[in-house]
Amino acid sequence: MVTERSMTARLFNGLNLLVLIVLMLLCLLPVWYTLSVSLSDKASAAAGQVFLWPRGFTWGSYETIMKDDQFFRSFWISIQRVVCGAAIAFFVILLMAYPLSKTSKDFKPRNIIMWLLVFAMLFNGGLVPWYLTMQSLGMINNIWGLVLGGGLPVFNVILVMNYLRNMPKEMEESAMIDGAGPWRILFSVCLPLSVPVLATIMVFTIVYHWNEFFQALVLMNKADHYPLQSYIRQVAVVIDPTKMDEETVKRMSELSNQTLNAAKIFISMLPLLVIYPFLQKYFVKGITLGSVKG
Repeated sequence: MVTERSMTARLFNGLNLLVLIVLMLLCLLPVWYTLSVSLSDKASAAAGQVFLWPRGFTWGSYETIMKDDQFFRSFWISIQRVVCGAAIAFFVILLMAYPLSKTSKDFKPRNIIMWLLVFAMLFNGGLVPWYLTMQSLGMINNIWGLVLGGGLPVFNVILVMNYLRNMPKEMEESAMIDGAGPWRILFSVCLPLSVPVLATIMVFTIVYHWNEFFQALVLMNKADHYPLQSYIRQVAVVIDPTKMDEETVKRMSELSNQTLNAAKIFISMLPLLVIYPFLQKYFVKGITLGSVKG
């Protein structure tokens, strides 16, 4: 016999499922639309006739991309930036978060460093001082400027620090009794137990380095040094042709094809769409446990 309570629960679960399906479709719609435009012919896309399905189906945009050396050059620069940036951020965040997870009794400068980190997270010196600093360090037209320009995400440090603070102290005490030092405890005890939060910050770091485009516009003087998102931004944003020379106008007219730009944007999304499902299972647990304490 179906009770009134069970009927209410079923209705509630059904409504929840419906809302989640609608939200999922709303999230997928821009991706699907971009794919549809990239597979349509130029006339249909320019006339705004494409919505859910390609019009005048063609692979022409993707064939053109295969011949675009600058696209693949920028793609490779983005891959280098993500790999180097994620690796450096991983070790810097871990090495900073571990001592900060201790009490001020165990690590006396802790409170001072935490205040400095929070201040740096909330305020910055501005674009011009940042550029002058990067210039003085020789990081103009250099991929290391993109990697190290935001190499220490303070928010991620706080997440990992709080996660490590939630670990039972008895585990470290047992390791110390067995003769383990701080480095051994960090890499043999803390690191294996921190997979959820470390996977979470890896997602944050990868997404940041892959999607960030402004730093390259400031630090790079040549388009040949642009990462993928900066390159796509240059060809997708409408620019006043009266302010460009003849050669640039010709190049932009060749690249300002809506279907071609859609294909480039869709390809640029694929790496994150491939990586995210493997790290998603750690995401909620890592960010939740890492935000318990302040």
